[in-house]
Amino acid sequence: QVRLVESGGGLVQPGGSLRLSCDGSRVPFSPNEMGWYRQAPGKQRELVATITRGGTTNYTDSVKGRFTISRYNAKNAVYLQMNSLKPEDTAVYYCNAPGPFGGHVYPWGQGTQVTVSS
Repeated sequence: QVRLVESGGGLVQPGGSLRLSCDGSRVPFSPNEMGWYRQAPGKQRELVATITRGGTTNYTDSVKGRFTISRYNAKNAVYLQMNSLKPEDTAVYYCNAPGPFGGHVYPWGQGTQVTVSS
């Protein structure tokens, strides 16, 4: 079964850090670009960060300077280091490969919940 598995979420205080992991070993190929998305309650899912196989990264403005995306190509794994977390970062975080016209390549995994609260 093709699926992505996210892990590493949890409850953290504002200003804290978390490191998310995405296990892509169950997908049939390693796409050039992978990304992390998040969906907050009542909001649409948004693309937060992307990384190419060569290491080129892009971030949405709200996380620039605080989040760092990385990947380990040999294991088709993607990571998201999140520092200086804010309550507005609270969301379910998912990994996937961005597709054309704002789509995505793989079925969505179960995601991992990140809650930033004091």
